[in-house]
Amino acid sequence: MHRSGHDPGRSRTPFSDVYEAHFDAILGYVTRRTTDRHTAADLTADVFVAALEAFDSYDVSRGTHRVWVHGIARNTLAAHARHTAREREAVTVLNGRRLLDEEDMLRFEERIDAEREARALLARHAVLSAPLRAVIDLVVVDGLTTKEAAKVLRISQATARVRLHRARAALRAGLTTPPGTISTPLAEATR
Repeated sequence: MHRSGHDPGRSRTPFSDVYEAHFDAILGYVTRRTTDRHTAADLTADVFVAALEAFDSYDVSRGTHRVWVHGIARNTLAAHARHTAREREAVTVLNGRRLLDEEDMLRFEERIDAEREARALLARHAVLSAPLRAVIDLVVVDGLTTKEAAKVLRISQATARVRLHRARAALRAGLTTPPGTISTPLAEATR
């Protein structure tokens, strides 16, 4: 800094003078590089907002106001081009996807309901005693006959049928606590 308090590297020109002197040139620069006049107006405004924000740091030794403002314009247009490209990519990705319609929403609701019922059934299944679970799993899940399940479990076919009946009754009744922890006729039947 000089003794006068003025830094020779800084501009003494007020920003309003820089704006007035270079507005038309920047508007022309931007307009030649865009296809929409509204976008050109917005970008020109962005250039001068950026210039105003950086005006205190402007250094005369790095070039004239004209060069400086054109550099800001170039950077602003480059940022706009990157943003536009990202937006275009996003639209392309979204265009490859179909929006959900009312039928899709109904299918989702049905699936959610079915999954809720399945979770409830699994919770009821989990509280069955191990012998009841073993029979119902072999017959219902694995597709074995009651006779085959009895052989796998090394129990009589009559015992397998009774256990299968009790397991199905407990699942239909909606028991969510282990049989025997409540005293109801059904709880007694599921043991």
